[in-house]
Amino acid sequence: MLSKIPTDIDKVKPEDINKEILRAAIVAELDAINLYEQMAEMTENDEVKRVLLDVALEEKTHVGEFQTLLLREDKQQEEELKAGEEEVNEELSK
Repeated sequence: MLSKIPTDIDKVKPEDINKEILRAAIVAELDAINLYEQMAEMTENDEVKRVLLDVALEEKTHVGEFQTLLLREDKQQEEELKAGEEEVNEELSK
């Protein structure tokens, strides 16, 4: 993603703007987590690795914060997450 909102915010309905902003924020955080963890694997410097992994961990917290807000804004998303969890549990119990 690297600093570009993946949707045209001007075309989003006013009632959906917060959902789109929060989804973009989640995507950005996930992108950052992947980047920092990949860079941590690339370096041989233990200090750099430790800081990169620590920052990646902070980004995971940010994902949780944005997801919490998104679930407050989008009840359908909340229901679908629960449905997805149930499907995984059902599949893994076989």
